[in-house]
Amino acid sequence: MSSLSKSGHPLDLSRRFPGFDACPTPQVVVDAEALAGNIARMAQITHGKAALHPHVKTHKSLAVAAMQREAGAAGFTTARANEAEMILRAGLGPVTLAYPMIEPAEARRLLERVGEGELRFIADSPQGVSALARAAADAGRRTKVFVKVDVGLHRCGVDPHSEAAHALARQIDDASHLFFAGLLSHAGHAYGAGDPDGIRVVARQELALMAKLRDSLRRAGIEVPIISVGSTPTLIANAGFDGVDEVRPGNYAFLDLTAVRLGIATRDDVALGIAARIVSANGTYAIAGVGSKTLSSDLGAHGTSGTSSYGEAWAGGEETPFTVEKLSEEHAFLRLAGRSLPIGTPVLILPNHSCPVANLSGGLLLLARDEPPRHLSIDARSNSVGQA
Repeated sequence: MSSLSKSGHPLDLSRRFPGFDACPTPQVVVDAEALAGNIARMAQITHGKAALHPHVKTHKSLAVAAMQREAGAAGFTTARANEAEMILRAGLGPVTLAYPMIEPAEARRLLERVGEGELRFIADSPQGVSALARAAADAGRRTKVFVKVDVGLHRCGVDPHSEAAHALARQIDDASHLFFAGLLSHAGHAYGAGDPDGIRVVARQELALMAKLRDSLRRAGIEVPIISVGSTPTLIANAGFDGVDEVRPGNYAFLDLTAVRLGIATRDDVALGIAARIVSANGTYAIAGVGSKTLSSDLGAHGTSGTSSYGEAWAGGEETPFTVEKLSEEHAFLRLAGRSLPIGTPVLILPNHSCPVANLSGGLLLLARDEPPRHLSIDARSNSVGQA
C-alpha cells in the first residue's frame, strides 16, 4: 500500500476528473478545473515580475497554448521545430526554440515556413552560431539568438565561469543576420532537489550565476538585453526574480507525481491522468488495461526520481492509491497488498511525468463538471510524419 506521508492528501475523485469512469479506455484525460487553476497560478506567481513564456513541450496543444495566452503569456518556448511552427502560424509568438539547431538547412526551412513571426534561437557552440548565421542569411531575415548557459543540469549550455559566453555573444553580433538576444538557462536539476527548500537553493544558484555572467559581459562592453530562466520547480518554489526578464516553465500546466513528491503540488493539482479499467486480477496484482505505450517508463524528469514505481492508480472510495509496480506495453501491474480490485473497475492513474504521456497520447480528453468531454488534439506530436 502506498504511503501518503510525504506526498500529501489523497486524490479526491469526487472533485477531480469528472466522468473518467465513463471514458473509453485507455484514455489520457485532463481535469479542466485543475488545468485552469495551474495556468492561473503561474500567471499570478510571475505577474509584474517577469514575462511568462510557457514551454509547450508539455502539452503540444494549440488549445492549451491559447488558454495560457489568455492568462497573460507574453510568448512561448518550444523544443522542436514543429512546435515553433505550430505556435507562430497561430499568431501566438514570439517563440524561443530552446534547443540547439546545428543544421543550417533545417533552421533555414523553419525561418522560411514561419514567415514574419518572431523566432528566437539558442546556441552553445561556435558551430551552432555559424549554422544559424548561414540559415538566417540564406532565408534573408535577421533573427535573435540567446547564448545557452549551463547552470547545473550539465545537458546543454556554456560554462558560466568560462569565456565561452563572451566569444559566442561576439560571434552572434558579428554575424550580419543575427542579434544577440541575451542569456538563457534551465535549472532542470531542481527536479532532483528533493523538497521546496532544496529547490530554492538551486533557484538562488541559477540567479547568481546568470547575474555574474551578465555583469561580466557588460564589463566587456557586451549588452545583455534579456535574462531568461525557467523550470516549473524553481518558479513555484522560487527565490525571487531579481535580474530576470522572462521565465519559461512547462510542466506546471499539467503537473504530475514528480511535482507532488517534491512538495510543490498536491494530487488535486495534477491535471493529467489516464483512465483505465481492470482487465484481470490475481492474488498479487490487479491488471489495468494500459501500459508503457501510454504511461511511458519515465520515473521522473531528466533521469531524476524519488520512486521506483510507474504511477499511482486511484479507484473511487479508496483513501490510498494502488502502486503501479510494473508495466508491460499494454498492461499495468497494480500491487494489491491485501486489497481487491474487481475486473471492470475503473481506475485513474496519475503518472510520474506528464509530458511524455501527453506526447504519446493520440489526443487528450478534457473533463469538466456539467459539460460534455472535449477533445484536445496534440497538434505538434514529436516524430510525427511531415514535421519540420
